[in-house]
Amino acid sequence: MKRVNTLDAAWLAVESDDTPMHVGTLQIFSLPENAPETFLRDTVARMKSDCEVATPWSQKLAYTGALGRLVAPYWITDRHIDLDYHVRHSALPKPGGERELGVLVSRLHSHPLDFSRPLWECHIIEGLENNRFGLYTKMHHSMIDGISGVRLMQRVLSKSPDDTNMRVPWAVRPERGRRQTSDRTATLNWAFNEALEALKIQVDSTPKLIGALGRLVHAARHSDDRLTPPFVGPSSLLNGRVTGQRRFATQQYDLERLKTLAKQADASLNDIVLYLCGTAMRRFLLEQAVLPDQPLTAGIPVNIRPADDEGTGTAISFMIASLGTNEADPSDRLAAIKASTASAKAHLQSLPRAVLNQYTMLLMSPYILQLMTGLGGRMRPAFNITISNVPGPEQPLYYEGAKLEAMYPVSLIAHGGALNITCLSYAGSLNFGFTGCRDTLPSMQKLAVYTGEALEELEQSINPATPGKRASRRKPATKRTRKSSAGVSK
Repeated sequence: MKRVNTLDAAWLAVESDDTPMHVGTLQIFSLPENAPETFLRDTVARMKSDCEVATPWSQKLAYTGALGRLVAPYWITDRHIDLDYHVRHSALPKPGGERELGVLVSRLHSHPLDFSRPLWECHIIEGLENNRFGLYTKMHHSMIDGISGVRLMQRVLSKSPDDTNMRVPWAVRPERGRRQTSDRTATLNWAFNEALEALKIQVDSTPKLIGALGRLVHAARHSDDRLTPPFVGPSSLLNGRVTGQRRFATQQYDLERLKTLAKQADASLNDIVLYLCGTAMRRFLLEQAVLPDQPLTAGIPVNIRPADDEGTGTAISFMIASLGTNEADPSDRLAAIKASTASAKAHLQSLPRAVLNQYTMLLMSPYILQLMTGLGGRMRPAFNITISNVPGPEQPLYYEGAKLEAMYPVSLIAHGGALNITCLSYAGSLNFGFTGCRDTLPSMQKLAVYTGEALEELEQSINPATPGKRASRRKPATKRTRKSSAGVSK
């Protein structure tokens, strides 16, 4: 047995019927030219016949009950995996559009995983119009985070459309960096030395850890401090209790266009992403007359995994930033976001890597305790919304000759946070995935549309010489032009 590490175990601890803690990816492929009618059926049959199942796909919990997950979270290897259960073939009513695909993905993402089995499912979805199909894969967050999930799926795909008989995702074992693959023998003496080294690091870093927490306390007491601490964001429509059903919407933009805009605004790409999300949220809440006077805050996961480590456990820290939703002027809103993110980055970078896990647990422990004790959504939130930006593959990829046209993240939500926006870059595009509570956000698809209009607004603000310019999304390589993929959430 292998014990689940502390950060990963936290996702197991807060699992409930209303807050399933799995994450997913929706990939949209175009069928190869001259593909036979049985292409997908044959592909699914081959996937199910491949019995080689690698870690983490082969892992399941030793103790599946709520108490076992809380006090004794251990992984064991399932040597009798039922691929007929984990790999499923679905079809949309032809011609299936973005709306029909979104309805299906929303429903699939609402279903919790079976804790008596390895915590993943893969759904192949045929019938998407313009000769396309979807691949929706979900896995529990205790097994994988966004960065490692993208890296793992990237290793499944090929840069060549000519490759065939490719490995299935669950046969691909993640690679680890050199430090994780050392051949040192785990002797008692080695373990003792490792323990002493860990203790030394802990003692040496404690003052910095205490200083970082003190800095957050100072920021909470002084409103003019640009650093945004947890629990200062206002209670809003997004921050009540959630139910188990989900909505999902997507949006896609040309990545180079966003980078050009960031350069013109002297901002980072992440600042532009936060601006689009914050502006969309401001308009969405204004229309319902529930916009708080204080700015909404965003919890932003930050990857702390070494570049050469392709392991699959959680390796993230968090920073919190203002979304400037109290600013009516676009320029002032962006300036507030830039100042807040700059301060948050400097604060996080002041900590040595060795203590980032401890810092993250201390920062997030009040939020986790809210969820575990049933107080989530009943008191002031740690932050109002989660917004992530995950770097993905830069070149077009293929599976069995089918070209990957788009890749959208499907994330999780919890009590106190009814909306999650995750962005994923791929082959020159930035793909937004909006995951929300179905009952809290019945018109969530508007948010996806509003990000596009926010982009137009910012471009016209920075380049007033071209006021008539209309923003257009990057067109996918299909025979038709999609006006918007936001309607998939209905």
